[in-house]
Amino acid sequence: MKITSQRITVVGTPWRELVFLELMTDTGLTGTSEVRMVSRTEPLIACLEETAPRHVIGTDPFDVERLSWNIQRAEYDRPGEISQSALACFEVACWDLMGQSLGVPVWKLLGGKFHARVPAYANGWYQAERRPEIIAGLAKKVVEKGYRALKLDPFGHAAAELSAAERRHAISIVAAVREAVGQDIQLMLEMHGRFTPSTAAGVAKLLEPFDPEWLEEPTPPENPLAYRSVRNATHLPIATGERAHAMEDIRGFIETGMVDIVQVDLTHFGGFLAMKRLAGWADAYSLPMAPHNVCGPVGTMANLHFAVCTPNYKVLEHFNDFADSWTHDLVDHSPRIDPADGCFVAPERPGLGLHLNHDVCAQHPRTGGRIKLFDKGWEQRQG
Repeated sequence: MKITSQRITVVGTPWRELVFLELMTDTGLTGTSEVRMVSRTEPLIACLEETAPRHVIGTDPFDVERLSWNIQRAEYDRPGEISQSALACFEVACWDLMGQSLGVPVWKLLGGKFHARVPAYANGWYQAERRPEIIAGLAKKVVEKGYRALKLDPFGHAAAELSAAERRHAISIVAAVREAVGQDIQLMLEMHGRFTPSTAAGVAKLLEPFDPEWLEEPTPPENPLAYRSVRNATHLPIATGERAHAMEDIRGFIETGMVDIVQVDLTHFGGFLAMKRLAGWADAYSLPMAPHNVCGPVGTMANLHFAVCTPNYKVLEHFNDFADSWTHDLVDHSPRIDPADGCFVAPERPGLGLHLNHDVCAQHPRTGGRIKLFDKGWEQRQG
C-alpha cells in the first residue's frame, strides 16, 4: 500500500478552525486526521502542502517511525507548533490506514485495550454572561447530560493580576458552580497561563475550599520554575502541557516536579508515537495523562483510541456537545459519551472508525475564528 495524494478540508466555527487531512492510497483506502489550530491555519496548510511531496506521497503508511524522523530531524529545524501539528496530521492518518488495512481499531495496534470506558469532562459549556447564577445553571445542564466532570475558566479576560473585586467575582462563580453540581462532580479550573506567580498562588489558596480536580496553567507555560510559587502555596494538583510541542517543552515541568497532570495535545505533539513515549515517561514519575483536546470529532476519536490503550490515562476533554454541537455531523460516526456514566466506550470499527461527510463540511466555510483570551466576553465564543 502506498499513499498517492492528500486532501485538506478546513471547517470554520466562530472561534476555531478545524483542519482535516485525508491521505488516499493505491488500494482505495483513505486515512483521516484532524488538527484544531488556535490560529495560524494558513501556515499549517502550507506546511502540509510543502512537506507531503517530500515525506508522505509515495510512502508506505506503516512506516511511521521514518515519517516522524524525516519531519522532526531530516528537515533540520527544531520541532514547533506548525511542524509538529503537520506531523500529527500525517501520522494519525497513517495509523487510520493501518487499522483499516488490517481490519482492527487503532488502539489494538498501539498496545491493546486497557480501558474499556474512558471518562470525559465537558468544556465549552459556559458561553454566557459571567454571572454566578447563570454559570451555575449551565453547569447543572452539563451534569444532566451525563458528564461527571466539567472545566471552566472563571477569570474573564484577566491578565497578570486580579483586583480584589475581580478575585471575589471569580471565586463567587466557582462557589456557585460547586454548589450547583454537588461535591461528587469533578471540577477542573482553567487559568490559561494568565497570571504572575504571586497572583496565581494567592488565587490557588482561595480555591481550595471548592476541591477542584486541578488548576490548569496557572502561569505562562514557558517556565517551569514560575510554577514554584503555586506549588508551594497549595496542595491542589497542577495541570499543564497543552502548549508543549516536543519532549523538551514538557521536560522541565516533569523533572522539577512542577506538574501533577500532563496535558500535552496529541494533535500538536506529533501524533500517537510521541504520545505513547510521553505516557511512558510520565508513568515513570507516577503522573497521569489528561491530554488537551479542542478538536472536532476526528481529533476526539484519535484521542479516544490513545486513551483506550494507555494505562495512565485520566480523562478526555470534550467540547463538541456544547461548543458548535453540529460538528458531530461532520463525520459518519462521531464519538459521544454514554450518559449513564459520562464515559466514552472503546470504538470497535477498523482504523479510527469514521470518515468525513464532505457535504456537511462544505456548509461551514472558513471563518478565521480564533480564541481571544484577553478580550472581554471571549468565553462566549462568538467570534
